[in-house]
Amino acid sequence: MKIKNYYKNLPHKTIERLSQYRRALMICLDNGKTHIFSHEIANIQHITSVQVRRDLMLIGYSGTLRKGYNIQDLIEVISHIIDDEEGIKVAVVGMGNLGRALMKYVRGKRHKLEVVAGFDTNEEKIGKEYKGVTCYSIDDLEKVIDKLNIKLAILTVPAKYSTETAEKLVDAGIKGILNYTPKPIRVPEDVYLEEYDMITTLEKVAFYIKMHQEEEGE
Repeated sequence: MKIKNYYKNLPHKTIERLSQYRRALMICLDNGKTHIFSHEIANIQHITSVQVRRDLMLIGYSGTLRKGYNIQDLIEVISHIIDDEEGIKVAVVGMGNLGRALMKYVRGKRHKLEVVAGFDTNEEKIGKEYKGVTCYSIDDLEKVIDKLNIKLAILTVPAKYSTETAEKLVDAGIKGILNYTPKPIRVPEDVYLEEYDMITTLEKVAFYIKMHQEEEGE
């Protein structure tokens, strides 16, 4: 059995947490820390140490009772699992305020994830550079995606255009879409889709605030 196929079966939530662990571990490493225990990682991520140990057991990694986990080594193991060896090129589709903010946030954060293009329909934006990334016309989507070998797209277009734009991305060869529009989209089985609805997330937080206030009022 290939290692790649083994990691392919990891739960989606475990992959999310591994990314979060790596981010926390890199901060610890920058602060001069070399080893860390599961309960320390758990405290940073606001989860249980049992969950941390379970995730790391799933990837076949273990620490020592005396020192815990070697931070540098664990970062490398997680990077081997999450990162593509050659890197993945990313496009931001929809260069409005959200699209530009996401481009600014993502660009340079991970050397294996490189934002290389933006797309929009606004003539005033087409041809301009944002943080060193050129904004192309949506009409040139297929040509640019093929030329730059882009595999992942961040979708931030207005909701009414989300479905048709997603279809264009799939037809152009995109293999993963992060949908930031409030409208759900459908993609073929061989395209990975992650949808982030900011309103739903806000409502979830608001619900827990409401519950907390009601408990205090009892």
